Amino acid sequence: MTRRTAAAQDGLTFLKTATALQTLTLFFQAVTAGMLLTSSHGYLMHDVGSKVMYAAAMLYLLAAILAWRPGGGSPRPVLYATGFLVLASAQVVLGIAHAPSFHVPLGVVMFALSTLALVQTLSPHWLLRPAARS
Repeated sequence: MTRRTAAAQDGLTFLKTATALQTLTLFFQAVTAGMLLTSSHGYLMHDVGSKVMYAAAMLYLLAAILAWRPGGGSPRPVLYATGFLVLASAQVVLGIAHAPSFHVPLGVVMFALSTLALVQTLSPHWLLRPAARS
């Protein structure tokens, strides 16, 4: 195995792990959002989970960059991760503003998008394909 191949494999493994972590933190946020309705611990868990989710979104972006640049993978995950970090930022702002009519649907969309990103990340053909040149 060459050094470039090893770097590419490490980058893909990190990207898969970061995407899975992000998806799991979003699922945890959905669970704790439901707990807000029934438990006094729900708020604290949702608040802590929001910080972990935001950190996971930043980790996802870092992993996407590392899979792309040194590993020679597709830049598409970087675009997705950047967009996701923007959505996560909006989600935090909406949560702080106590705007559930926007916060809850955006959370559902984010979970769906993260799940799709995870499925794409686990597809070996999608990640190894270089970007199309225009």
